[in-house]
Formats: sequence, structure tokens, C-alpha cells
Amino acid sequence: MGSQRSKTYNRNMRKPLLKIDNAAKCTIVKRLNKFVAEVIVKGKKAKAYVNNTGRLIEYLGEGKPAFCITIQNPKKTSYRLFAVKDGNLGAIIDTQLQMRAFERAVEFGFIPWLRGCRIIRRNARLGESLVDYLLGCNSKSLYLEIKSAVLREGHYAMYPDCPSLRGRRHVSELTTHVRKGGNGAIVFIAAMPKVRAFRPYRSGDPRMHELLLKAHEAGVAIKSVSMYYDPKDSQVYLNDPDLTVAL
Repeated sequence: MGSQRSKTYNRNMRKPLLKIDNAAKCTIVKRLNKFVAEVIVKGKKAKAYVNNTGRLIEYLGEGKPAFCITIQNPKKTSYRLFAVKDGNLGAIIDTQLQMRAFERAVEFGFIPWLRGCRIIRRNARLGESLVDYLLGCNSKSLYLEIKSAVLREGHYAMYPDCPSLRGRRHVSELTTHVRKGGNGAIVFIAAMPKVRAFRPYRSGDPRMHELLLKAHEAGVAIKSVSMYYDPKDSQVYLNDPDLTVAL
């Protein structure tokens, strides 16, 4: 299938979404496990929480400049690793931060295809799964799932970078719901600068690509938005509210 949308990339579209307080520069030493990375902050080694379960091989390599937030009441980790330097900007790896920024974009009406919508519920039950949001769009309900696309190939943002059983289940639930007459959408957050389109990473999970094609054919809206972190003013910016999707 071809691209769902085609347009000229415009670097002047960015909209401020979130200010990050107490952001600190750090350097990645290594990823210790799925949820913890060792970093250097202010010349000292420390542990930082990572809430993105993807492999993130491109970003969590040794010596990568990154950005951390101090955890106010630390238990096992003193910092939260939220972005990694990408050129002069930052790729946002923190999925919770991505979702907060997405919520702001909806609230401010920055996403044209979601104007008139409001978030009714987070973690909404759909079949045997919980999807990220239930939105009210005029007189209709829309179930919407967010996926983090922080894998780059040229100017493409991609997802997933490894097999995702949970992701497959979400796509299947939304497909079933839409086939029964409901409304559903999957939004891939391309949280990196200088991306021009999103596409599924077939090598990461071939089954996921098949499910996304079936979802699209059933009428599930497959969308993407791009955002990034700018360390100059410590802001998260929405760069493209309707990034081209190439299935």
C-alpha cells in the first residue's frame, strides 16, 4: 500500500506543548536492564529510569548525550531518562512524556483530524484489553491507542523495533471493534526530529505489519504525529500533526 498522505515537509509548523522543568544533561554509559540505564550526570555515575521497553539500540548506546529529570523521591533510581540527543535536538524516548504531549496537542486543537474531540477516559476497556484513550468526538466515541515510534531509517520513523504481543492485541481489538461498527484509531508518535513519514518496521515484527494492514482495510484510522525535545528552551514541540503514513 502507498502513503496515506503526501505533502511537503515544513519545519516551521512546530507548536510548543510542554516545558520540561529541571532537565539536566547526561551521558549514557549503558542500559542495565529493560527499565534502568547507567548515566553520568554532573561528572558522577547514577541510575536512570527508562520507561520505554523497546530496544532503542540507536539511542541507548555508550557515550550518547542525553537528557534526564531528577526524581524527587528516589527509590531505585535518581533520574528519569527522557530524551537522547539527535543532532541539535532530542528524540523523546519517554513514552509517558510522549502521551502527555499528545494530550496537550488534543487539548489545544493542534491536531486537525481530532479537532472537536476531548479525552473522556484514559486506559479504556475494549474487549480483553485496555487501550490508551476513549475520546468523545462530537456525538461519536473513538477508541485510540498510542504507539511510540522511536526507530529511524533515513527520514522514516518506525515501530516496532522488536516483537510486541501487547501491541498486536491492541491492533486486533481495535480492528474487531471497527468491524462491528465502532470507531478506532492508532497513532504512532514519531518522537524524533527531521522525520518526514512513518512506516511499520517489518523486520521488527512481521505479524504487526500484517495486522496493521488488516486494521487499515477494516477502517481503523492509522495516523502519526511527530514531536521532539529542544534543549535550548527545554520545550517539547509538536512538529507535524498529521505525518505521512506509509503502510
